Amino acid sequence: MKAVCWHGKDDVRVEHVPDPQILNPRDIIIKVTSTAICGSDLHLYDGYIPTMEAGDILGHEFMGEVVELGKAVTNLSIGDRVVIPFPIACGNCFFCQSELWSLCDNSNPNAHIAEALYGYAPAGIFGYSHMLGGYAGGQAEYVRVPYADVGALKIPSDLRDEQVLFLTDIFPTGYMAAENGNIKPGDVVAVWGAGPVGQFALASARLLGAERVISIDRIPDRLELARRHSQAETINFDEQEVIETLKELTGGRGPDVCIDAVGLEAHGASVDALMDRVKAATFLETDRPHVLREAIQACRKGGTVSVPGVYGGMLDKVPFGAAFGKGLTMRMGQTHVHRYLQPLLERIQRGDIDPTFVISHHFPLAEAPRAYELFKHRVDCTKVVLKP
Repeated sequence: MKAVCWHGKDDVRVEHVPDPQILNPRDIIIKVTSTAICGSDLHLYDGYIPTMEAGDILGHEFMGEVVELGKAVTNLSIGDRVVIPFPIACGNCFFCQSELWSLCDNSNPNAHIAEALYGYAPAGIFGYSHMLGGYAGGQAEYVRVPYADVGALKIPSDLRDEQVLFLTDIFPTGYMAAENGNIKPGDVVAVWGAGPVGQFALASARLLGAERVISIDRIPDRLELARRHSQAETINFDEQEVIETLKELTGGRGPDVCIDAVGLEAHGASVDALMDRVKAATFLETDRPHVLREAIQACRKGGTVSVPGVYGGMLDKVPFGAAFGKGLTMRMGQTHVHRYLQPLLERIQRGDIDPTFVISHHFPLAEAPRAYELFKHRVDCTKVVLKP
């Protein structure tokens, strides 16, 4: 089969690789009908995530048709259309039973690697380093899906792939980020990053009752999308000082909820952002936490900072004293996608939201290298869907 394979920084290739096989009774094989490039895939493309190996198959946002079933999978049938959540979860451990699906104790066969860095191991993730399981990803013609009896969601025939594809990651991720803010009617929510997750965080904040949403980015077409789809007020950080502008927009109090939908590759025009770039380039820090600093500093006293943006290692000069002094609540983590699949599918079916609003480009799988380059440089590009 053909698959998108990682070969180092800025180097992905579409190659012929062996077809996946059923390995365990709870596995299925799906024929991929749609897959997407996620913003967090760019962290792999840019070389920031460790334990990648040449030839690893990328992709954790994918859906398709069941073509083979393990003997223990009794809730699915050959021919079912399914979406697959990006974290792999067993359904039986303490964390799965507590609906903390992305913290599954049993799905990461390389737990010892993550434990050396983090103390404990999160769940395995498709196509996202050997530290997180070394699983082949979904930017391919076929994929093996472990624990498919608890992970795969059947999709009604009247919904197109593009309407449900983002249930795999970015829609639940944006929704959980907003939900973690404990949004109340009348709240003001500020979202750093107007990429796909940021757009879904804005939209989800509206669904959860926010009175005002503010989008912070520097890409004009993404800010325009935030204004058009979520009626967001916008701040271009190349033109406006973010913290002072947020104070002005909130009568000096600050936003009730601040969402960092950027993560470890933050950009900025301030001194700390420039220092982050130098330190990351010289390996003096692993991540660039400029946005996290701003979110902590901008949030109102007693407010909440929610972090869906991916961080991978050690952060420098995070103003934790400000977080303590202001009594902030901080919530973060990989998305517990399984928890949100059915409720968000129902929202799509009711017409509460049409997730296709973020799609800017479609490419055949064979053109994935071009698609990655376009997505990286954000040239009029919000979200790329690949078709095998």
